[in-house]
Amino acid sequence: MNAPESFDLKLERVIRAPRQKVFEAFTQADVLRRWFGPRALSIASAEVDARVGGRYRITMKARTGETHTVIGEYKIVQPPDRLSFTWGWEAAEMAAMGQTLVTLTFDERGDETHLTLRHTGFPGADARDQHQGGWGSTLNCLVDLVDARGSAATLTVYGDPRSTYTRSVRMGLAEKGLSYALQPESPRGEVIAGLHPFRKIPVFRDGDVTLIESSAILRYIDESFDGPSLLPGNATLRAQMEQWVSAINCYVYPVFVRDYVIQYVFPSGPDGHPNRAVIDAAVPVMAEYLQVFDRVYGRHDYLTGGTCSVADLLLAPIMHYVRAMPEGADLLAKARNVSRAHEVMTTRASFKATATT
Repeated sequence: MNAPESFDLKLERVIRAPRQKVFEAFTQADVLRRWFGPRALSIASAEVDARVGGRYRITMKARTGETHTVIGEYKIVQPPDRLSFTWGWEAAEMAAMGQTLVTLTFDERGDETHLTLRHTGFPGADARDQHQGGWGSTLNCLVDLVDARGSAATLTVYGDPRSTYTRSVRMGLAEKGLSYALQPESPRGEVIAGLHPFRKIPVFRDGDVTLIESSAILRYIDESFDGPSLLPGNATLRAQMEQWVSAINCYVYPVFVRDYVIQYVFPSGPDGHPNRAVIDAAVPVMAEYLQVFDRVYGRHDYLTGGTCSVADLLLAPIMHYVRAMPEGADLLAKARNVSRAHEVMTTRASFKATATT
């Protein structure tokens, strides 16, 4: 007779923090309120009685105002080695999953803690999988809090710092006030080959979450973390932002960067010189596109009006390179609104923080 199938979840993290500190993050309400829950959720209330037979009740709140409350009873409390508690949801649609069990073990390894989380008793694979992403994101938030590196312990940008797209992502992180690790990588290297199916940069990782495509990464950063929004404030402006994001990716980048900037940085012409045929074909197209953006800016400093958005973060590094090239200054001088807007971007802390030589 076959044994019944088990639908259990296991996650492991090596955390650069003493295990006592990691253990207390789960058992002290004032600490737990600062980190518990997946990205983009905050703790509306937390009641914790961390003793065998004691209970907890934690309400997580989304930015939309929707709340999710989890409740349970502590079964094992052995600081700083082991913690176990039941897990259930108050909401009727989630309560149907039934009561499950969470067991945490904290193993000390020098200055680090090896945390193992086991969540058992799920009625099926769907229930287990719904919790896997949530726990993974929650543990990212824990690491952000207890690791001295802060969010740099979980957030990593892989890419060449000179890449306009890599810089755009880094600017977005800086706009949010987030620390992160930058791992310089070439798109032709084995690291990127293992992370990106099309061997492009940048790649972004938040713990176990791996993302590609700069606009998607920037949206994730905006929705997952507090700080100034990278999206305009209403549906019309957000749609306009998306149209300029698409235009920059599809029209501007190929001409301004591939056909123009890169010809000076990595010359492909005879005897190692820039390919003048490619450059000369690109310049009039660039002039035409700059006039389009000049009309879009008008008297505003940002593409969607009064605030910096994802579209501005994508365009600014491109304009930075163009202005540094032989024909660039003249091209921008004929697009005064673009020039003015770019000057505004260069004064932002995120632009200065990500400057490369």
